Amino acid sequence: MAKNTEVSAAQSKFHVGDEVSFKIEKQTFKGFIDKSYTNSFLITFESDDPEIIDKYHKKVVINNRHLKLIKAAPKIKDDDNDKENKDKSTKPSKAAPKKSKSAKK
Repeated sequence: MAKNTEVSAAQSKFHVGDEVSFKIEKQTFKGFIDKSYTNSFLITFESDDPEIIDKYHKKVVINNRHLKLIKAAPKIKDDDNDKENKDKSTKPSKAAPKKSKSAKK
């Protein structure tokens, strides 16, 4: 069976590095998205509760419907690099100048 790699509309709101809030065992936590799955995310979070730390080891997988976005991760734009690469590929190559027929006598 093939894996479903399409991103759902609910999941497209979140990206790796985003800060999110969620609830575990009736407590609200804040964390950062480390990895995305088909319908959920791997979240790294901090807690002062030793039972929570022992049980979850500071990582948890949460369904995307149970997440609230706090702060989006900064997006890196590679437009400058793309423009330079396009400019280099569209410039004509320097070919040897052609000799004109009128120069021969």
